[in-house]
Amino acid sequence: MSQTKSKQAVALKYNQEQDMAPIVIASGYGEVAERIIDIAETEGIPVYRDDSASSVLCMLDVGTQIPRELYETVAIIYAQILSTASQTNQNKKSNK
Repeated sequence: MSQTKSKQAVALKYNQEQDMAPIVIASGYGEVAERIIDIAETEGIPVYRDDSASSVLCMLDVGTQIPRELYETVAIIYAQILSTASQTNQNKKSNK
């Protein structure tokens, strides 16, 4: 199976105080992608699924900052993750 047909995953980190832009900390296809997702889910790290974004982000080398051309894409991902986290927290509070 070609890499473009298999599962793909990218892990990003961003520390507003230290980083100029999000940094790719893991990237892979197939079993490696599945492991990245499993680790994130086990650690409670939000997982955002978007095949087109992951295709582009998988082209970047681990340890590199995302380029300016991808700022908007990653900002949309972060906004969606924050929105989902906020909704989850609200649901937990209302279920108590």
